Amino acid sequence: MATQVETTSSFGSNNKTEYRYDVFLSFRGEDTRHTFTVPLYNALRCKGINAFIDDRKLGKGEEISPTLLRAIERLRISFIVFSRSYATSTWCLEELAHIIWCQKRKNQLVMPIFYKVDPLDVQYQKNSFQEAMAAPEDRFSDDLEKVRKWRSALFEAASLSLAWLFEEDGCNEGGFIEGIAEDAYARLPPKRFHNVDYIVGLEPCIEEVMSLLNESDNSVSMLGIHGAGGIGKTTLAKAIYNSIFFYFEGACFLFDVREVSKKYQGVVRLQRTLLSEVLEEKKMKLGSVDEGISKIKHRLSHKKILLILDDVEEVEQLEQLAGGADWFGCGSKIIITTRNKQLLVAHDLKKTYEMKQLNEHDSLKLFCWHAFRMSHPPKSYKSMSIGVTDYVRGLPLALKLIGSNLRHRKLAEWRYTLQQYNQITGRTIHEILKISYDCLQEGAKRIFLDIACFFKEENLEYVEDILGACYYGTRFYIEVLVDKSLITVADNGRLHMHDLIQQMAREIVKQEAPSSLGKRSRLWYYKDVLNVLQNNLGGNDIEGIILDPPKQEEVIWNGLAFQKMKNLQFLIVRNTQFLTSPKYLPNSLILLDWERYPSMTLPPDFSPPKLVCFKLYRSLFKLEEPFQKYEYVTYMNFSQCEFLREVPDMSHFRNLKTLSFRECCNLIKVHDSVGSLHKLILLDVGECTKLKSFPCEINMPCLEDLTLSGCKSLNYLPRIVGKMDALTGISADRTAIKELPPSIGNLSGLDTLFIHSCKSLRELPTSLLMLQNLSTLLLGGIQPRGRKSLKKLMQESQPLTSCANMEFLGLGNCGLLDEDVYLTLKCFQNVHHLDLSRNDFVSIPDCIKECANLRVLEIHNCKRLRDIPELPSGLNDIRAENCTSLTTESVGRLWSQAKIFFCKGVGMPATTFPDWIDYCCKGGTLSLRVHGKTFPRLVVAIESGKTKTRKSIPFQVFMRINGRQMSWIEGDVPYVPDAKFS
Repeated sequence: MATQVETTSSFGSNNKTEYRYDVFLSFRGEDTRHTFTVPLYNALRCKGINAFIDDRKLGKGEEISPTLLRAIERLRISFIVFSRSYATSTWCLEELAHIIWCQKRKNQLVMPIFYKVDPLDVQYQKNSFQEAMAAPEDRFSDDLEKVRKWRSALFEAASLSLAWLFEEDGCNEGGFIEGIAEDAYARLPPKRFHNVDYIVGLEPCIEEVMSLLNESDNSVSMLGIHGAGGIGKTTLAKAIYNSIFFYFEGACFLFDVREVSKKYQGVVRLQRTLLSEVLEEKKMKLGSVDEGISKIKHRLSHKKILLILDDVEEVEQLEQLAGGADWFGCGSKIIITTRNKQLLVAHDLKKTYEMKQLNEHDSLKLFCWHAFRMSHPPKSYKSMSIGVTDYVRGLPLALKLIGSNLRHRKLAEWRYTLQQYNQITGRTIHEILKISYDCLQEGAKRIFLDIACFFKEENLEYVEDILGACYYGTRFYIEVLVDKSLITVADNGRLHMHDLIQQMAREIVKQEAPSSLGKRSRLWYYKDVLNVLQNNLGGNDIEGIILDPPKQEEVIWNGLAFQKMKNLQFLIVRNTQFLTSPKYLPNSLILLDWERYPSMTLPPDFSPPKLVCFKLYRSLFKLEEPFQKYEYVTYMNFSQCEFLREVPDMSHFRNLKTLSFRECCNLIKVHDSVGSLHKLILLDVGECTKLKSFPCEINMPCLEDLTLSGCKSLNYLPRIVGKMDALTGISADRTAIKELPPSIGNLSGLDTLFIHSCKSLRELPTSLLMLQNLSTLLLGGIQPRGRKSLKKLMQESQPLTSCANMEFLGLGNCGLLDEDVYLTLKCFQNVHHLDLSRNDFVSIPDCIKECANLRVLEIHNCKRLRDIPELPSGLNDIRAENCTSLTTESVGRLWSQAKIFFCKGVGMPATTFPDWIDYCCKGGTLSLRVHGKTFPRLVVAIESGKTKTRKSIPFQVFMRINGRQMSWIEGDVPYVPDAKFS
């Protein structure tokens, strides 16, 4: 029997450790290597989980390597596979002890797997574990403390609540392994890999594509995958991406290049996504395609990346996103999927792979998986299943849709549905796919068409709220569409739909009235919409409109076009300039999303009783209406409305979830009623520079995020009233606030608090440091009175209980003196990232050694700093640039940190190089010879020289081994005998 003892998750997603792997498997090779551990490792990798096993066959007495111990420290989850002879290996016991240390010190998630052993035998060292632990006591009689540590680790690991128990009787080993893999995936935080449903027939394709990619050794490799729509190109690209993305310094999968490029600034958006994901920079501003090209070439030309460009249609799109191999660093892999083989020829791609249809065997397996959730059909369904695969001719998308459509149906329903397929004469892909649509209930059909025309790529919760106001049973019907494989829900909660399915849906709408736009239910093509608005062609049949041209359009109309659209529910307008404001808007509207709305007011008779979404951002709107008539509104966005001066009474908006007035440059007052919106989740008034009046107190139990950043005229934070455990983030940096309210201590869920650059801040409450979940506190830039308050706060705090989970503490430019730094280090001993830059202290106290979790220390521009003591061995990034008063001894300690502990990066003021540097040169290239069986660890020091700018100068280091260029990345370097390094 295979069971999991408990499934409660304790994994925290806010840990800032630089993880190298997701999962580590500790196991005894002779017991479980081939029977259990390697299959589990493969199952984890199939889910895109970056799993790691140390599978060396060791001789007796070999000691665990420091490299492995460091790798274990950079894990999210450790699985310990306890088997009968696990404890006979001192290597395994040492691994186990270090894993338990990581669990305690780094909050690593540890999950024991009891493989054919009793958990009590492990916990109390009985039976085989008693015998195994007797040997170490004899062997290590002079070091019984080590044996005690191992015994303790066995007891603690076996006592953990998250455990998997595998018993021999009645066990399904495959299902047990799959359950562990699924649980591991569920516990990992979101990351950049992409789900692949059920891979059939792709293994040879993956091998062939990987072989083509690897032909070019370490140069940039560009490869094109071409084939018909729905044949599986994207699925293949996702499978390859999942297999290799963690080998690169950055990775990005750009979906639907063809569709996104058609939208306004679509290519710019793709370029921004590429740069943001690869460089891991959230805010990436680009003004034009040309600027995007320049930044990609500049920022990525020395970076080893993996880039997938999915569904490219035109050569121009390719030239704007991946114009040449010289855009990317050595070792980069660029994969393009397209239906147009000539595009690859025009771009001079030497490597191409043609995606072909599935063979009969694989077609049947894929169909059966979606129809029966197994790889073969039941006996009574076998002939019909074979008939379907013959009919579809190896097209994966159609097999998936038809299989999903027939799932859970009886034989009679199968026969009827297959008759419908057989009646299709031309067998076009659209007609084949349409059968799945025809089998839907009426409500599901309407929702399917709405998603295809208006809500593809939107957030699921948002779509449910909008469509829930239109149709009864929206959530059920969306689940039906997912079950039928017509839509998918991504890990980030967004709705996806294959473009062929979207085209089929839109064709259905077109056929409602092929020659009359005003009689169609939905309009999405911008030229059709402009035609209807400018020529008053609308009618009561129109239920939804989206106007989003690729380039900004000037709209000349009389403002009366909506009068004929009495049933219009969705109106989305973007990237346009209307010369006349609307004189009429239908009261049937549920969604009104109009960027640059051309009037300060709404039409006088506009009173939609079921309006859910109300967005008029970047518009002339003044918000001076009697808004009690919009009581069902859930989403409001009036960002960048320059004429908006005051937010009126909003007490009637009892259903509001998100409310934004961001960058309303003339906003002065927000009504007190906003502070009592009990369902509000997000409130953003950031960058409202004239805002002075904000609710003095807030009682918002559902609020998760409050943004006041850049409100430089606002001099207070609201008091917290009632229970607000949901609030995780407050951004109030660059404001004029004078104090934090004592009630901030009631925010038990607060994770992030930004109050840096608040020059008027003078009072910090004692309750601030009692926030047990606070992990990021940015306080930099406070003035003397604020510093005194912080000092008093730390003096009165208890080091072991104050902000025990603090990971990032920012105290830059606070005028801190030596005693302040001492208090900081004593108070925040668990901190991971500490910013003490631009302060006035002279020495760092010795107690910094007690900060065992410290990984990043910023002390740059501390002009008075002289003395640096011995630093924690775990530090991997020290920034001490421009510390011009450092003593020779202190500089020597920084060099030692680099030499002894191989710190990832040490920045320091200009200095002479130490004697132990073996090779020096002037200029950009240094050559040396390396002999021996192992490649040495290197310390590379670079002196940048004088510069006229104060900005830091980015640089990258590359090494060339026997003429092959390799990116300089942390990790093991492959052994090359008698290599010449340069």
